[in-house]
Amino acid sequence: MLTSWFWSGETIRSRRVGDVVLSGTVDIPAPPARLLADWQREIASNIVLEPGDVEQMPLARARMRWPDYPRCVQAVSGWTAALGLPDVLARSDVALMACRGARYHHDGAQYGGAAFCNLFVSEDVGLDVHFAATGHRIPLTRGTVMIFDTGQPHGVIRRGSSGFDASHFVTGQDWSQIFLTWELPIEAPSIARALGVAFDVAASTATAARPDDEQVWLDGVEVSVCPQSGRWLPAA
Repeated sequence: MLTSWFWSGETIRSRRVGDVVLSGTVDIPAPPARLLADWQREIASNIVLEPGDVEQMPLARARMRWPDYPRCVQAVSGWTAALGLPDVLARSDVALMACRGARYHHDGAQYGGAAFCNLFVSEDVGLDVHFAATGHRIPLTRGTVMIFDTGQPHGVIRRGSSGFDASHFVTGQDWSQIFLTWELPIEAPSIARALGVAFDVAASTATAARPDDEQVWLDGVEVSVCPQSGRWLPAA
């Protein structure tokens, strides 16, 4: 049993980590050259994106240079509606992110009350999102969209590789990927149902006391993720 402890208002609540990964491809235009150049400057000068890093980018500035931003949002909204998840983006926070590959990690210690919906807007450079526990492996192309439980370990790795290796990202090629991410409320019935999430599951499985903050447990024990393989490890 993989369990996420998450904040529900002012209460820590338990839930099953959903093992469903929803993915597809939507038709979105390439970002304009001016915006791509701005992103390259931001990555090189301000956030200094190292292999394996995932960092936030300035969304408000990007939207000023991105006339097709509403079209991107509309494309994802249409995709989620077709999955039986209408209007989920309208009530969810959105951020612009960048990665140069990504070490395996889970986000349940910070976003246990959410699912992520990601739209990748960069071109295909030969990278996949790999969910180590479920086996899902999704090629990243412009328009790749996915929804997944934040408690699932995932990484961005070279296509054809079996894990994350920082040396795969130090060649002269630009491996950076830009994506929009929405935080979808995991307690929304439609989202929980779509991802296979059940709530208040810890009473019959936990062998330790209720935690004081958000955590992910495997069979009643807090766990972390091996950054190279995505395997579960005992928490430090």
